[in-house]
Amino acid sequence: MDVHLSTTVAEGVAFRQLIGGKAVDAGSGARIDVVSPSTGQVFASIPASDAADVDNAVKAARTAFDSGPWPKMPAVERGRLLTRLCQLVEKNGSELAALESRDTGKPLRQGRADVVATMRYYEFYGAAADKIHGTTIPFLDGYTALTLREPHGVVAGIIPWNYPLQILARVAGAALAMGNTLVVKPAEDASLTTIRMAELALEAGFPEGVFNVITGYGRDAGAALSAHPLVDYVTFTGSTGTGTAIQQAAAQNNRGVTMELGGKSPQIVFADADIEKAAPVLVNAVIQNGGQTCSAGSRILIERRIYDDLAAMLATRFSALVAGPHDADLDLGALINSKQQARVTAMVSQAEAAGAQILARGTVHKDAPSGGFYFAPALFGGVDPASALAQEEVFGPVLALFPFDGEEEAIRLANGTDYGLVAGIWTKDGGRQHRVAKRVRAGQVFVNAYGAGGGIELPFGGFKRSGHGREKGFEALYDMSATKTVVFHHE
Repeated sequence: MDVHLSTTVAEGVAFRQLIGGKAVDAGSGARIDVVSPSTGQVFASIPASDAADVDNAVKAARTAFDSGPWPKMPAVERGRLLTRLCQLVEKNGSELAALESRDTGKPLRQGRADVVATMRYYEFYGAAADKIHGTTIPFLDGYTALTLREPHGVVAGIIPWNYPLQILARVAGAALAMGNTLVVKPAEDASLTTIRMAELALEAGFPEGVFNVITGYGRDAGAALSAHPLVDYVTFTGSTGTGTAIQQAAAQNNRGVTMELGGKSPQIVFADADIEKAAPVLVNAVIQNGGQTCSAGSRILIERRIYDDLAAMLATRFSALVAGPHDADLDLGALINSKQQARVTAMVSQAEAAGAQILARGTVHKDAPSGGFYFAPALFGGVDPASALAQEEVFGPVLALFPFDGEEEAIRLANGTDYGLVAGIWTKDGGRQHRVAKRVRAGQVFVNAYGAGGGIELPFGGFKRSGHGREKGFEALYDMSATKTVVFHHE
């Protein structure tokens, strides 16, 4: 197996952010090194914006919303621009996939899959832009009452590092379809495709100031953006701690928010399930993107009478997993940075010290660069349901197995964390499928499946600490707009 590293993607480029249709550096001139997770080496740089840069970006978006051509543009024209952006993503797909893969460390085929999902977001929201309608309301005699759906204004999108292309598309697609203008702050660990997408938006014909990108550290640019008084709505995907801080900042201006804050998602496997079909899905749901996925199925609850058989099947699969450089296209790539590598390592060590049993480990390819942020996948059994490994989001390729006896215990274990983002149910019993799906506290529930190739049409969001508001599908368009009631009195 050849393990090689591309040196042709963005090598040594000093990227610039996009404000008001212009490529600019940070006002201070400060920059942040872009490090390849596969090697641990610097290969590019981005601006390190501060509050003054954020102010410029927000004011550009405000001007575009208040007085540019954007607010007068018919919804169908906004949709056509999004469709054109979809076409440009397809045209530049190879470049975007390679850039995403190198910047995040994910295997190149996952970068390609992210491009396909990104195209679908812009296609979906391009077609949906003129499909959100108001209503008329039966009211008093002599009156006509109706509602309109109107954009918030300036939307701030704070994007994480695990799926920057996809998550940008689900934010930008919905926000722009409804007529908002946008200021996006990508994570400092993975900003490159966000910058490139803003350039493509200009090429597609979006007016200057409609799609702005600022880069920098969360403590500087992110904090200033979420607290800016001219921002009308904030959407964030990331950790619960950062999400709380962003909500507090937005609350100072009484602004609305959409929060997608992670999960500890269970998959419940009953004894009548087809475990041959389930096993590869169970494994992929936790190793995709190196486990750095909010909806990762990181807990497998297995009915006791099939526990040993399924555990052995999963152990065989885990033992064969190989991590390596992004363009070697192995089972998984590197983790995003050294901090995340250390965190996952510490949680695994803590679980072992607490008595959890490692049933299987994957490997890191022998030729993977020593400076890369790799972690060999780990499969655990005998995990205490109250332990950190069972309760906290690892955000790495770590899977924990738990036996259960009966439906009630399965539901109790599934709901036994502070999160509620996604769940999977594996059973052939139709009645049980419905009963358990209703009782599991999760924003999405899959039956005899898990995930849906991006699930562009499917509303996505969580209960409990997993956040609030919904992205994807038509629900996102409602979050990205407000209802206005208009009442006419007829003389």
